[in-house]
Amino acid sequence: MSIDWRETIRRQRAEKDDYFAEHPQSPIPDDERDSFEGLDHFPIDEAFRFTLALREHDEKERVTVSTSTEGEREYLRWGEFRFEVDGEEATLQAYKTDREDARLWVPFRDATSGEETYGAGRYLDLEPADHRTDDGEWVVDFNEAYNPTCAYSDRYECPLPPTENWLEVAIEAGEKTYE
Repeated sequence: MSIDWRETIRRQRAEKDDYFAEHPQSPIPDDERDSFEGLDHFPIDEAFRFTLALREHDEKERVTVSTSTEGEREYLRWGEFRFEVDGEEATLQAYKTDREDARLWVPFRDATSGEETYGAGRYLDLEPADHRTDDGEWVVDFNEAYNPTCAYSDRYECPLPPTENWLEVAIEAGEKTYE
């Protein structure tokens, strides 16, 4: 991981802003695109970037997750990450859509939800190629936390973070609320 992670995040944010402003599949409603000036983010902060072991669960329990449109989706509770923010211990469950999926999905709510960030919560997607270290740990970088598409338009159905992933600490990193 010799690439400057801060620069990677800046580039990803700029690419997402361009996509949201220009692409026909953008979740930004058509009537808002002309005035769209980009997403709002917390400043990039190394304090919210962790290299953690995934404590994989022996039993990969199926979990039913509610969605923003009163639907449901199923995930496998794959493992958990334990870390500390501002002296407070925190645990987040990581999920997979199925056993063959290499990617981990980490939805969460925190003390900023409904205030500075989207009320329903935010997501992290952890890809092995980008977030796995050579020794098997995971880079859990909340600077990459993003809003689900339903934060921009109610035409989308988004899974909601299960209550087991509601943190009492503030994660002042990643995307803020879309106004």
